[in-house]
Amino acid sequence: MKKYLLVFLILFGLSATAQDNYVTETDIPYYADTVKKDPYMASQCKLDIYYSKAAKNAPTIVWFHGGGITAGKKELPAALKNKGYIIVGVGYRLSPTATAPAYIEDAAAAIAWVFGHAKQYGGNTKLIFISGHSAGGYLGMMCTLNKKYLDKYKIDANSIAGLIPFSGQAITHFTIRKERGIKETQPTIDEYAPLYFVRPDAPPMLLITGDREMELYGRYEENAYLSRMMKLAGHKATRLYELQGFDHGGMAEPAFPLLIKEVRMLSKAIDAD
Repeated sequence: MKKYLLVFLILFGLSATAQDNYVTETDIPYYADTVKKDPYMASQCKLDIYYSKAAKNAPTIVWFHGGGITAGKKELPAALKNKGYIIVGVGYRLSPTATAPAYIEDAAAAIAWVFGHAKQYGGNTKLIFISGHSAGGYLGMMCTLNKKYLDKYKIDANSIAGLIPFSGQAITHFTIRKERGIKETQPTIDEYAPLYFVRPDAPPMLLITGDREMELYGRYEENAYLSRMMKLAGHKATRLYELQGFDHGGMAEPAFPLLIKEVRMLSKAIDAD
């Protein structure tokens, strides 16, 4: 009995020590002080960062929350914690207080901040991954595929190590359509659609959705079309997973292990180069 208790205490102690090694910093503004901000922008455009004090050349996962671009707040997913990653949870402006492209610009500013600060938290700028659920997935897709948003910060979107959106919208987001008086069931592909920017040289993409019969509107089919068009455009690193049996909200939990696996695989490949 004493032997098992000793093993338990050792394991618990190691686990507790590992967890204690992590630090969370909150409410860090990601726009430069020189950028003029109204009170709403100043309150929303902040990020939280979770990292290990022992981190060295660690991968960074930038996470954008969901909520239809009308709700939600920055978050650090528990499923990603205590695994050696730097996690950045991003807040951004929401509709209707803000309208397109404000929240896409926020997402790009946050990504640029990560590229500029990852090293001071033990990160590697070659290992920055973009992810998020639903609206968050959409924002990551827009910043990665439409290179103009990061070009503003002299960052090549192709330097992103991997894009892994959870049930992101591939056509023009329904909230942007609503801002323009277009109904949710009217598909639109324009400058606010990731689909509009398919290209052969984009970073590796792992698209994950819930069950096509349970997803929000045609979210699986949108991602399937994006996957097909990326391949036709010559992109050789696009894959699509459909998590059968999970709806739009429920698909996130089983998607996290796929995200972790993808980050590990791509990080290993990049390190080997």
